[in-house]
Amino acid sequence: MRITNGKGEKTLLLAHGAGAGMNSEFLNAFAEGISKGGIRVIRFNFPYMKIMMETGKRRPPNSAKLLMDAFKDEIRSINGPLIIGGKSMGGRIASMIADDSPACGVLCFGYPFHPPGKPEKLRTAHLEHIITPTLILQGERDPFGKPYEVENYILSSNIRIHWLPDGDHGLKPRKASGKTQLDNWQESISKSIEFIQRQ
Repeated sequence: MRITNGKGEKTLLLAHGAGAGMNSEFLNAFAEGISKGGIRVIRFNFPYMKIMMETGKRRPPNSAKLLMDAFKDEIRSINGPLIIGGKSMGGRIASMIADDSPACGVLCFGYPFHPPGKPEKLRTAHLEHIITPTLILQGERDPFGKPYEVENYILSSNIRIHWLPDGDHGLKPRKASGKTQLDNWQESISKSIEFIQRQ
């Protein structure tokens, strides 16, 4: 567990994506940025990632059930207003447990709507009826779900999607777009703070 202290009462519990742990460049930047909005940010590693960190050997993610159980275990240690979320897989797992948790909001950075190149394998069934207010920050070029695909999905009215210009799965745009990775990250951090403060 790693805590980035903000001065407010709300806590954001963040989980990592499938390939990088809680200390990735992405989560470091977002934890630091969001904490400046007066929000305490707590990050943790899933069980398989803890083993990877200890052994230096790559491992596949745990089963969805084990990932959900690990997330729930982290939630039990937190008091006060809570928002849960994460990068890619971490955000997906947060959204899967949200309605059965004390969380008052869900924040997803690059939601994996489907595996790249496999748009028929949707991971959206639970998103059709999620009750917890949810914000998804998605790059327009994300191979896990582009605007023209997502607009055809059946999603709960409690979900809001904010598209980042020309962003990939890490929200990074191409140079030709006139935007930078920092631009998209800062915009995402600002939108995240606004969302958390409204919950």
